[in-house]
Parts: sequence; structure tokens; C-alpha cells
Amino acid sequence: LGESGTGKELFARYVHAASERAERPLEALNCAALPSDLLEAELFGVEKGVATGVDARPGRFEAAHGGTLFLDEIGDMALQTQAKILRVLQEREVYRVGGRSSRAADVRVLAATNCDLEAMLVEGRFRSDLYHRIADWVVELPPLRRRRADIPNLAAHFLTRACEGRGVRPAGISRSALEALIRFEWPGNVRQLEREMGRAALFLEDGELLDSSRLQPSILGAEPVAEPDDLKAV
Repeated sequence: LGESGTGKELFARYVHAASERAERPLEALNCAALPSDLLEAELFGVEKGVATGVDARPGRFEAAHGGTLFLDEIGDMALQTQAKILRVLQEREVYRVGGRSSRAADVRVLAATNCDLEAMLVEGRFRSDLYHRIADWVVELPPLRRRRADIPNLAAHFLTRACEGRGVRPAGISRSALEALIRFEWPGNVRQLEREMGRAALFLEDGELLDSSRLQPSILGAEPVAEPDDLKAV
């Protein structure tokens, strides 16, 4: 569970890498990115001839056999698709769309959402049997505004990585810039911080300090900004 941008997929990839399935495939799919019919074809695969010009292809369950399937934004999945997901998890086999024979699908499912699934259960918008199947272990990733102590290290990491892509070595981040980053609410969480550091890196020269003048006005807010020459790099 967690807001958008808190690193749910990154955490899922860590869990997979630390598991006994690490040598097997990890498949990831955003359930909110496709309409129901296309989502089912992507999940379960399709058989040749199910529609004109359609060739047979495996779905994500088949591709992840023996490994892990990460279902992002599972709260956006239609009830009908939820029922089919539950059957695959129970039987460890999948039927392709238009298919008559089952195929092995032994997967570990890691699911993520920024929805309130418990409220959706009460409203009948999420199946309780599927919920109890996937939610035997629940982790909530806190938003960045609740872990401000992490911002300096994250910002430095993202800035360094972005500058490396340009062949530039920054001198660091000024104290006033760090203070502005820490004050900001970061509605887009870690993903937004990463993009801001990537944007700022475009304007830095080799050996240059990232100061407050390189940050967007929305991050600086109405707070006064000290002159870069008077700042101490941290």
C-alpha cells in the first residue's frame, strides 16, 4: 500500500530478488493502464484465431511461471477479472482467452495499490476472497513527507546518478537547497524528487554546486533564499 511514487514496484523487485524465486522471471503489469478486455488478454494470454489476425501468445501469468508477478494498481481491476485472478491463484493454472486447455502458472503475486481496499470491500468493489488471498502480508510505504530525514540522501543519490549520465560530477547540494527540498511536501513522493534532481542536473556544469537557484519556484515557495556563495555544501 502507498501513494503514487512511494516506490511500491521497487520494493516488489527487492522482495523478488531476495526470494527463492530470484532466478525465475519477474513480470510487472499496471492494472489501471488497460481496459478490462485487454487486461485479461495481457494477464492470461490469447489463443490463435480468437479474433481475425490474432496469433497465440502467452500472458503474464505464463511468462512469470516459477517466478513473481507484480500487479500494480490492483484496486482498479474489474470484479470479473478479479474472479479470474483468484481462480488462477487457487488452481495454479491459467486458460488463455479462447483456449480450452490449461497451462501451468505457479507464480508468487505481489500486488500494489494506492486505493483504500478495505473501503472498497465494504462497497462491494473488491472481492473479499481475493483480498484475503493476496493480503496475508501487508506493507505500507509511507509518503516522502513522513520520512523527511531520507530526503538529503535520496536527493544526493538521484543527482549523482543523473549527472553521471551527462558525464558531469556535481560538487554537492547546498544547505539552503537541501532545506528547501526537506520543506517541500512532495505530492509525487520519491518519483517526483528523482525527476526534480534529473531536471536540475541538466543545468549543472562539472564541479558545480546545486544551489537553490536551480530548484523550481514551486519547491522554493515564499521562503527567502541565501546567496549561493554564502552556502555550505553538504
